[in-house]
Amino acid sequence: MGCDVDEELAFRVVKLILEGEIKKALDLLSEYYGIKPPRFVVKRPKGIGKALAVYMPRKETIYFTKGEYIYNPFIVLHEFYHHLRFFGGKHRGTEKGADSFAMCFLEKYRRHAFKKFF
Repeated sequence: MGCDVDEELAFRVVKLILEGEIKKALDLLSEYYGIKPPRFVVKRPKGIGKALAVYMPRKETIYFTKGEYIYNPFIVLHEFYHHLRFFGGKHRGTEKGADSFAMCFLEKYRRHAFKKFF
């Protein structure tokens, strides 16, 4: 599963995350993919080790271990990928797949932002 969104949508999603509008970003992504948006909380669940964030499928919730992580598009998109895979009826996906999904959005954001200057 790649990131099949266009640059404009990727730009909007990443910009919302950077501005701290994570709910709007997750709603926009969920609407695009036709799934229910995940919940999110800032809390370290027991047993997650050193992870910065984790998606818990049973609760359909992304847990961020520190508040500042909700402003990090890579972390938010990485965890959204796991939510997307879960709702697609598949395994939660690999860490490599989640990283690739997040990097694709960030690359599209960068390209779109760069175009705006020229």
